[in-house]
Amino acid sequence: MPTPRTRPAYTADERTQLVGWLDMQRSIIQWKCQGLAEEDAHRAVLPSSPLMTVAGLVSHMRWVEHCWFEVMLLDRPSEVNPQFGDIEDADMQVAEGTTLAQLLEEYDDQCAISNEIIAAHSLDDTGRNTDYKAGSASLRWILLHMIEETARHAGHLDALRELLDGETGYY
Repeated sequence: MPTPRTRPAYTADERTQLVGWLDMQRSIIQWKCQGLAEEDAHRAVLPSSPLMTVAGLVSHMRWVEHCWFEVMLLDRPSEVNPQFGDIEDADMQVAEGTTLAQLLEEYDDQCAISNEIIAAHSLDDTGRNTDYKAGSASLRWILLHMIEETARHAGHLDALRELLDGETGYY
Protein backbone atom coordinates (compact mmCIF):
# COMPACT_ATOMS: atom_id res chain seq x y z
CA MET A 1 0.00 0.00 0.00
CA PRO A 2 1.52 3.33 -1.03
CA THR A 3 2.42 5.88 1.61
CA PRO A 4 0.13 8.93 1.73
CA ARG A 5 1.42 11.96 -0.17
CA THR A 6 2.53 13.96 2.84
CA ARG A 7 5.64 16.03 3.33
CA PRO A 8 7.80 15.42 6.38
CA ALA A 9 7.57 17.84 9.27
CA TYR A 10 9.58 21.06 8.85
CA THR A 11 11.64 20.31 11.95
CA ALA A 12 12.02 16.54 11.59
CA ASP A 13 15.47 15.00 11.97
CA GLU A 14 17.56 14.34 8.88
CA ARG A 15 16.66 10.66 8.45
CA THR A 16 12.95 11.34 8.84
CA GLN A 17 13.12 14.12 6.27
CA LEU A 18 15.11 12.07 3.73
CA VAL A 19 12.88 9.01 3.99
CA GLY A 20 9.77 11.21 4.16
CA TRP A 21 10.59 13.07 0.95
CA LEU A 22 11.46 9.82 -0.81
CA ASP A 23 8.25 8.15 0.35
CA MET A 24 6.22 11.14 -0.83
CA GLN A 25 7.77 10.95 -4.30
CA ARG A 26 7.17 7.20 -4.39
CA SER A 27 3.53 7.85 -3.57
CA ILE A 28 3.28 10.35 -6.40
CA ILE A 29 4.51 7.61 -8.77
CA GLN A 30 1.66 5.38 -7.56
CA TRP A 31 -0.88 8.22 -7.66
CA LYS A 32 -0.02 9.20 -11.24
CA CYS A 33 -0.99 5.66 -12.30
CA GLN A 34 -4.38 5.50 -10.57
CA GLY A 35 -7.30 5.10 -12.91
CA LEU A 36 -5.18 4.85 -16.04
CA ALA A 37 -6.47 2.47 -18.69
CA GLU A 38 -4.24 -0.59 -19.14
CA GLU A 39 -3.80 0.11 -22.85
CA ASP A 40 -2.66 3.67 -22.08
CA ALA A 41 -0.17 2.44 -19.47
CA HIS A 42 1.71 0.63 -22.24
CA ARG A 43 1.30 3.28 -24.95
CA ALA A 44 4.25 5.44 -25.96
CA VAL A 45 3.34 9.06 -26.70
CA LEU A 46 6.79 10.50 -27.35
CA PRO A 47 8.05 9.49 -30.81
CA SER A 48 11.71 9.79 -29.84
CA SER A 49 11.25 7.74 -26.64
CA PRO A 50 9.30 4.57 -27.50
CA LEU A 51 10.17 2.88 -24.20
CA MET A 52 8.98 5.80 -22.09
CA THR A 53 5.56 4.51 -21.17
CA VAL A 54 3.89 4.70 -17.79
CA ALA A 55 4.46 0.95 -17.39
CA GLY A 56 8.08 1.31 -18.49
CA LEU A 57 8.74 4.08 -15.98
CA VAL A 58 7.21 2.10 -13.12
CA SER A 59 9.36 -0.89 -14.08
CA HIS A 60 12.43 1.36 -14.22
CA MET A 61 11.69 2.78 -10.77
CA ARG A 62 11.41 -0.71 -9.29
CA TRP A 63 14.82 -1.65 -10.66
CA VAL A 64 16.41 1.65 -9.62
CA GLU A 65 15.34 0.94 -6.03
CA HIS A 66 16.85 -2.54 -6.29
CA CYS A 67 20.06 -1.20 -7.85
CA TRP A 68 20.85 1.40 -5.23
CA PHE A 69 19.73 -0.22 -2.00
CA GLU A 70 20.37 -3.90 -2.69
CA VAL A 71 23.18 -3.97 -5.26
CA MET A 72 25.19 -0.81 -4.52
CA LEU A 73 24.67 -0.53 -0.77
CA LEU A 74 24.51 -4.21 0.24
CA ASP A 75 26.40 -5.80 -2.68
CA ARG A 76 23.62 -8.29 -3.32
CA PRO A 77 23.63 -10.06 -6.71
CA SER A 78 22.81 -7.85 -9.68
CA GLU A 79 21.95 -10.59 -12.17
CA VAL A 80 18.18 -10.31 -11.63
CA ASN A 81 18.25 -6.58 -12.40
CA PRO A 82 17.97 -5.82 -16.13
CA GLN A 83 19.93 -2.57 -15.64
CA PHE A 84 23.08 -4.67 -15.32
CA GLY A 85 22.57 -6.59 -18.56
CA ASP A 86 23.75 -5.92 -22.09
CA ILE A 87 20.48 -4.47 -23.42
CA GLU A 88 20.16 -0.70 -23.13
CA ASP A 89 17.06 0.42 -21.19
CA ALA A 90 16.07 -3.21 -20.54
CA ASP A 91 14.58 -2.14 -17.20
CA MET A 92 11.98 -0.06 -19.08
CA GLN A 93 10.93 -2.92 -21.35
CA VAL A 94 7.80 -4.57 -20.01
CA ALA A 95 7.00 -8.16 -20.91
CA GLU A 96 3.78 -8.69 -22.86
CA GLY A 97 0.92 -9.44 -20.51
CA THR A 98 2.47 -7.66 -17.53
CA THR A 99 -0.18 -5.37 -16.10
CA LEU A 100 0.32 -1.95 -14.59
CA ALA A 101 -1.17 -3.28 -11.35
CA GLN A 102 1.50 -5.99 -11.23
CA LEU A 103 4.27 -3.47 -11.89
CA LEU A 104 2.94 -1.14 -9.18
CA GLU A 105 2.79 -4.02 -6.71
CA GLU A 106 6.37 -5.03 -7.53
CA TYR A 107 7.46 -1.39 -7.13
CA ASP A 108 5.67 -1.12 -3.79
CA ASP A 109 7.27 -4.39 -2.61
CA GLN A 110 10.70 -3.16 -3.68
CA CYS A 111 10.18 0.14 -1.86
CA ALA A 112 9.31 -1.80 1.30
CA ILE A 113 12.56 -3.78 0.98
CA SER A 114 14.45 -0.52 0.45
CA ASN A 115 12.88 1.00 3.56
CA GLU A 116 13.87 -2.05 5.62
CA ILE A 117 17.45 -1.63 4.40
CA ILE A 118 17.39 2.11 5.15
CA ALA A 119 16.10 1.49 8.67
CA ALA A 120 18.88 -1.01 9.37
CA HIS A 121 21.76 1.30 8.38
CA SER A 122 23.35 4.57 9.40
CA LEU A 123 23.18 7.46 6.96
CA ASP A 124 26.99 7.38 7.03
CA ASP A 125 27.22 3.71 6.03
CA THR A 126 28.78 3.29 2.62
CA GLY A 127 28.07 0.83 -0.14
CA ARG A 128 29.79 -2.53 -0.28
CA ASN A 129 29.78 -2.98 -4.06
CA THR A 130 33.31 -2.67 -5.41
CA ASP A 131 32.40 -3.27 -9.06
CA TYR A 132 31.14 0.30 -9.55
CA LYS A 133 32.44 3.65 -8.35
CA ALA A 134 28.92 4.47 -7.13
CA GLY A 135 29.11 1.38 -4.92
CA SER A 136 31.03 3.47 -2.38
CA ALA A 137 28.26 6.05 -1.93
CA SER A 138 26.92 6.69 1.56
CA LEU A 139 23.33 5.85 2.39
CA ARG A 140 22.76 9.61 2.76
CA TRP A 141 23.98 10.16 -0.83
CA ILE A 142 21.84 7.27 -2.09
CA LEU A 143 18.74 8.70 -0.41
CA LEU A 144 19.35 12.14 -1.92
CA HIS A 145 19.91 10.57 -5.32
CA MET A 146 16.75 8.48 -5.02
CA ILE A 147 14.70 11.56 -4.11
CA GLU A 148 16.07 13.25 -7.25
CA GLU A 149 15.56 10.18 -9.45
CA THR A 150 12.04 9.49 -8.21
CA ALA A 151 10.95 13.13 -8.43
CA ARG A 152 12.33 13.44 -11.97
CA HIS A 153 10.38 10.41 -13.12
CA ALA A 154 7.26 11.54 -11.27
CA GLY A 155 7.50 14.64 -13.47
CA HIS A 156 7.76 12.43 -16.54
CA LEU A 157 4.65 10.58 -15.40
CA ASP A 158 2.93 13.93 -14.96
CA ALA A 159 3.54 14.80 -18.61
CA LEU A 160 2.76 11.30 -19.91
CA ARG A 161 -0.50 11.18 -18.01
CA GLU A 162 -1.62 14.52 -19.39
CA LEU A 163 -0.75 13.42 -22.94
CA LEU A 164 -2.50 10.07 -22.51
CA ASP A 165 -5.82 11.09 -21.00
CA GLY A 166 -5.67 14.74 -19.97
CA GLU A 167 -5.36 13.93 -16.25
CA THR A 168 -3.36 16.56 -14.38
CA GLY A 169 -2.52 17.35 -10.78
CA TYR A 170 0.39 18.06 -8.55
CA TYR A 171 1.08 16.61 -5.14
